Amino acid sequence: MELKTSGWVEVEERDAIFKELHFKTFNQAFGFMSRVALQAEKMNHHPEWFNVYNKVQITLTTHDCGGLSKRDIKMAKFIDKIATSM
Repeated sequence: MELKTSGWVEVEERDAIFKELHFKTFNQAFGFMSRVALQAEKMNHHPEWFNVYNKVQITLTTHDCGGLSKRDIKMAKFIDKIATSM
């Protein structure tokens, strides 16, 4: 529920969550993605994402268990924290 209030939505027909973020510039979007990528490597938990200019779309799911896990929630909270600091 906490994630829904910050813009995360459930993906239809998948056990996954999705969020679209908008930044002022491509550089901000890319910087955000770089910070998330470093955390993803530390967690060994990588997002599905798509970037065009200042827009980043992110889908989180855990392929090992075939759906959402605590790692997805932890990653989503990290993503929200980084996004608000940019």
